[in-house]
Amino acid sequence: MRTQEEQELVALERDGWEALTSGHAREFYDDVLASEAVMVFPFGVMERDDAIDGMAESRRWQDYELEDVTVHDLGEGLAVVAYRVRARRVEEPPFEAMLSSTYVRSSDGWQMMLHQQSPSAVRVLSGR
Repeated sequence: MRTQEEQELVALERDGWEALTSGHAREFYDDVLASEAVMVFPFGVMERDDAIDGMAESRRWQDYELEDVTVHDLGEGLAVVAYRVRARRVEEPPFEAMLSSTYVRSSDGWQMMLHQQSPSAVRVLSGR
């Protein structure tokens, strides 16, 4: 995988978080999620339209920080972006998790096919 492609994929993840903080989640994810996309959260699995509705209707994130971002080439036109996130919403406990997003390259650019979140082990073990 070329460095430029890696940078594009990392930028898509950051742009997604920016959309979640600015109130533009519906527009962003409507454009980026593939029609068959699935999102796997600790509370359950959501298909594309339900996931977009959920993100658009949820409270905005106040701030976020991505750490240990890696891009994994899965072959021609397939890649996974994996990272740790720390994010906060007003009057809620901090959110810490390990995330991964699987992308496929189409004629329209990179499209997210699968997104998965796992709570941070530190948070799970400590009960925070």
